[in-house]
This record gives sequence, C-alpha cells and structure tokens, in this order.
Amino acid sequence: MDYRSLPKALLHDHLDGGVRVDTILELADRFGYTGLPSGTTEGLTEWFDQGRSGSLERYLEAFTHTVAVMRDQDSIRRIAYEAGMDLAADGVVYAEIRFGPSLHMIHGMTREAAIEAVLDGLSAAHRETGIVLYGIVSALRHETDSVEVVRAAIPYLDRGLIAFDLAGPEAGFPADDHLPACRLAREAGLGLTIHAGEADSAASIWRAVARCGATRVGHGVRIADETDFDGERITTLESLARRIRDHRIPLEVSITSNLDTSAFPSVREHPFGALYRSGFNVTINTDNRLMSRVGVSDEYRLASETFDLGPADLAEITVNAIEAGFGDWPTRRRIIDELVRPAYASVASNQEAISEST
Repeated sequence: MDYRSLPKALLHDHLDGGVRVDTILELADRFGYTGLPSGTTEGLTEWFDQGRSGSLERYLEAFTHTVAVMRDQDSIRRIAYEAGMDLAADGVVYAEIRFGPSLHMIHGMTREAAIEAVLDGLSAAHRETGIVLYGIVSALRHETDSVEVVRAAIPYLDRGLIAFDLAGPEAGFPADDHLPACRLAREAGLGLTIHAGEADSAASIWRAVARCGATRVGHGVRIADETDFDGERITTLESLARRIRDHRIPLEVSITSNLDTSAFPSVREHPFGALYRSGFNVTINTDNRLMSRVGVSDEYRLASETFDLGPADLAEITVNAIEAGFGDWPTRRRIIDELVRPAYASVASNQEAISEST
C-alpha cells in the first residue's frame, strides 16, 4: 500500500514540534540565537530526535530551541506555511495545527500577532496546495494565562481558528484548574480538545471530559487502564471506558510519540489496535513530526502494519477523524465524499484484484 498517496487527516500536530531543521538553522543565524546544540543539518536532526527521551518532561525540553527561533510574525508565518506544505506533500488533505500563542510573548509579540501569523501561513499553504488547514490555540497546564489565551483567540473564529487546547506537563497540573478558560471557549463557540491520558492516569481523561467538557481527547491512550487490556485485546470495560467508547469521544492517538515518552514499552504493547477493534474512536496523529522524526504516512504505515489494518480500516479511521474535526462541515463532508472514500475504495479494489489473480 502506498501510504503517501492515500488522503489522510491529522487532528493533533504541534506547530513548534514540526519545524524544518534547515529553517531552524537559518532563523537562528538571522536572529543571532547561539543556543542550538548543533550547527549542522545532520547533527541538529539527530539531536531533535527524542526517541530515547524516556519521559514527557524530557521530550518537551526540545521545544526550547524551536520557540527560540519563532521570534516575529515573519518567522512564525514561514513555519506555519512550511508545515502546511510538508503535510500536503505527505498526502494530508485535512489538518488542524495547534500552537501556543503565549510562548512568543517572551520575544515581545502579542498573542494576537502570533495567531495572525499562524493563520496567514496556513492560508498561504492552502492557496498553494488545496490542503484544508485550521488552527487550534493551546494554553499550558502549568501556566495561569489560559483565559487570556481564549480571549485572544475568540476574534479569529471566522478566520481559520477553530478550537482551544490544554497542553504541557500533565501530571500534577489537572485540567480542571482551567475551568474558566474551558467554559469561555465553549461559550464562544471554540471547539475544546485537551491533552489527557498521555502521561497521567485515566482520571485525567475523566477531568478533561466530565469536568471541562472536552469533546476530543489529546492522546487518551491511558483509557486502556480502564479495560482488561492484556497487551493484545480488550473484552471488559469499566464505566469511564464505556463512556468514552459509547459517546464516540475521539482519541487523538500518536503512537510514535507515546513510545518516545515511554508511555508503552513497545509498539506491540500499544493499545491502539485493541481500542480500535473494541469500538473506540481512535485517530492517527503525529504529535511532533520533528521530535518524533515521523510523518503522517509513517504513522499510518506503523498502525497498519503493526495492528493488521487494511484499506477499509484506514478509511474508517480517516473518515472518523475528519468527522471529529472542528472545521467547516460542508468542507469536511466534501473531503470525505470526494477524496477519502473513493481513494480507499480504489486501493481495496486493487488489493482484491491482486489477491484473486494470485
């Protein structure tokens, strides 16, 4: 199966976690930033590979250097544009890119300026390639400015910004510390997705959904702890797991990232396949393409080959992801009907023809 040519959807991808290495080097030179751990493309690519980080906290340390070169609107606009171009080249037809506007205030920017730059860059990539791109603003759990982030985002609801997210260190920083921001986001019409169940227990998922009202969960893989998952299959679900499954709450799963942060010891022990076959609404995501050295096609291939998913399975997962998106529904429906379903049906038909001939 040619995964790169398949139309794919992406719900969970961090802008500052997917910057091109050569762009980092160029911008560091432009801004006089001397903190990079390497001055070569090869060396910096290797350093940013966080496959051996071992924890979410260490994994997050690498973002210091990407944020350091996102110093003005031009640099942020360029990085957003390049992200859209890279995703389009990888066969992505629908993507929601999240970013933390407050991170750039250390360089003297306003949150609004950062938001405008990201949306401008995504819009440019859309015009050039046709890929449908939206922005999600993130606030950090360990900070106290989540309400200010939402307030900055609200005026851009009709300009490509569609949702609010809580990210950052999970353990010790419960999502419901940010209830006012979550309420404000929902009341304003922003979608709400919260990182939960990545590096903390399933109770974190409950807080995100039951207390904060999230309609999607970033990662969410610790929901497997509320089942009898034995490393291969699931047959029994506790009440929270039944709620997540039966209410069709989308889980923005990022398999490679979960392995990088040691959420699971090996890909074979990751619950993605078991969750999918038990009826959970799982989606395939990259999280951070730079730090996990992975593309969307790589994640589709990994999920397919590890958990024996065929074209029909990938089609279902992709359709579910687009249906779970926060973007314009007629646009999403068109992508599903005109791009996704025909492409996967063609692949399935070709595979059947090859099978019958052999």
